[in-house]
Amino acid sequence: AVDTEAAVPTGTASNYFANRDDLLTQAGARVYERLQPDEATIERQRASGQDRAAYAALMHELVDRVSGFRTGYLALLELRLEATRRPGLRAVLTERIRMDVEANVAYHEGSGLPGDATAVRLLYLAFNWLIVEQLTLPGVFSEAERAELV
Repeated sequence: AVDTEAAVPTGTASNYFANRDDLLTQAGARVYERLQPDEATIERQRASGQDRAAYAALMHELVDRVSGFRTGYLALLELRLEATRRPGLRAVLTERIRMDVEANVAYHEGSGLPGDATAVRLLYLAFNWLIVEQLTLPGVFSEAERAELV
């Protein structure tokens, strides 16, 4: 099925992936990499102020960036569901996401932005669900409501 969807010769995927678990584990790692901000975005964030307005701009960028990669984020949600049945995939996703959360906490604490580690973790949880709403049921909140919530 992967070969057909990718329009490559039959057997191509098996040259790169030992089995379905391997394919899903590597896909999980790759999708998560693509959701990360690029270096220019990180530098722009570092150069901005440390006040509430700068923090709000950072949060808007994050929600817009992740929402803008709709297929990737939805794939990550599918992979999370699949991870409930596949321990190897669960381990990869758990490690990647835990590292990302801790990197966000460390960045936040080092930047002088308002709030503490708990606030960062709560924003992570709240924004993830806001993004899920936006991508799966976009009529729940209008664009203006989403912007106001952020």
